[in-house]
Amino acid sequence: MMRNARVFFLATMLLGMAVSQVRAENAFIVLQSTTSTENSGLFSYLLPLFTKKTGIEVRIVAVGTGQAIKNAMNGDGDVLLVHDTAAEQKFISEGWGVERHQLMYNDFVLVGPSRDPARIAGGKDAIAALEMIAHRKAPFASRGDDSGTHKAELRLWKEAGVDVKSESGTWYRELGQGMGATLNTAIGMDAYALVDRATWSAFKNRASHRVLVEGDRRLFNQYGIMLVNPAKHPRVKQREGQAIIDWLLSRDGQNALASFKIAGEQQFFPNSQP
Repeated sequence: MMRNARVFFLATMLLGMAVSQVRAENAFIVLQSTTSTENSGLFSYLLPLFTKKTGIEVRIVAVGTGQAIKNAMNGDGDVLLVHDTAAEQKFISEGWGVERHQLMYNDFVLVGPSRDPARIAGGKDAIAALEMIAHRKAPFASRGDDSGTHKAELRLWKEAGVDVKSESGTWYRELGQGMGATLNTAIGMDAYALVDRATWSAFKNRASHRVLVEGDRRLFNQYGIMLVNPAKHPRVKQREGQAIIDWLLSRDGQNALASFKIAGEQQFFPNSQP
């Protein structure tokens, strides 16, 4: 009888340990997001706060927005946080995501060498600045990677009436790289580039480069967040994924976003709508 009781106790203990192990392994989500949110240091600041509150670990896949959306469509993630509103709305309308939520914004800036061969420094008209860069054939480094930043850049070139596709490989260089690598290349070749402000604030290898054009309303940069649709991909951790969305949209999460600063300056501005 004692032997049976001992066996039962051991079996119960082992089962409890197995269940705890399964729970521990499942207490994480995969967040498909952008290089801008990762390179700025935002996630390193933000996610430990969420994990401490909920016990849910967040694993980041930081790529360009276009690739992040493709990854989410393939079911390689639970939550999507990117910055291309049109592509996000398409993602939702096609049923890949459950609901898009407006989360936060910042802006893009045009950076370039201090010698400024295109003479754009101090301007607040991004279109006029790009026209000058094209007119003078000053080197411009483009991410060329279907990211949110790349798409925003292409929209600006189109508005400026410049066909950069026909100029590719001349003064206009498409790199197919993330933001950090693009900035390093831009600095190495003394070129202009478009970059989100948070990544530029965190970037150390600036050499003589600086912000030359900012403040144009067309440089506005909105971020959205959405749950990957579990009806499309049953592996999606709906409860845990919704937990981080709810937290980021809550007062606590929005305050945490607002409190992230680099050199004392706020980088992202929460604007969720109840």
